[in-house]
Amino acid sequence: MDNGRHNVIARFDEIALDYDFQRKKLIPCFDDFYNIAVSLAATAKDSPTILDIGAGTGLFSAFLLEKYPEANVTLIDISEKMLEVAKKRFNDRPNVTYIADDYTTHDYSGSFDIVISSLSIHHLTDIEKKALYKKIYSLLNDDGVMVNADQVLGSTPYLETLYKEDWKQKVERSGLPEKAILSAYERTKLDKMSPLDEQLSWLKEAGFADVDCMYKYFNFVVMFGRKTPG
Repeated sequence: MDNGRHNVIARFDEIALDYDFQRKKLIPCFDDFYNIAVSLAATAKDSPTILDIGAGTGLFSAFLLEKYPEANVTLIDISEKMLEVAKKRFNDRPNVTYIADDYTTHDYSGSFDIVISSLSIHHLTDIEKKALYKKIYSLLNDDGVMVNADQVLGSTPYLETLYKEDWKQKVERSGLPEKAILSAYERTKLDKMSPLDEQLSWLKEAGFADVDCMYKYFNFVVMFGRKTPG
């Protein structure tokens, strides 16, 4: 495992217990961001198979289990401490499985109706993102969907600066303690964000249909793609 992955593990291990509370403060558009993502993670099945990539504490999965209580959900994350929080959240529910591993290299078994991810894929390089989108496509059942709620790089230096300054202003008015804010700023050094238009192109190249950005708030976006039959 390279140093970049070790740094991600260390940073997220540190905040595992406070992650959910902080996330609500660090995402100015929290409610819309997750509500739209959950709406898009749709299937006609009552008990779909769901894969949560970079699941962390299981926040996104928790919202989906409210929508599909009979779903079989697999959470994969590189941080064992984050998954420990998820296990407490779901209280040993038999329909939830946990995998502590690097989701870019893990050898998955089975296929899925829905693949979700939130605020994780932006830690990957461009090459890793492209490869992951292809892997996700291969893991989906026909008519399966992928929903990626994430952060993107501004398409111009001016826009990127605008995104960053807006976020910092809102975070510093969020009520978070200064230590937590400084820690969040440090974690942004792990980011390897890519522009939105490039990622939508990569999703199409991977085989996805109906690719679109369904929501955008500065650099917070919800991307969608579907695997059509055949």
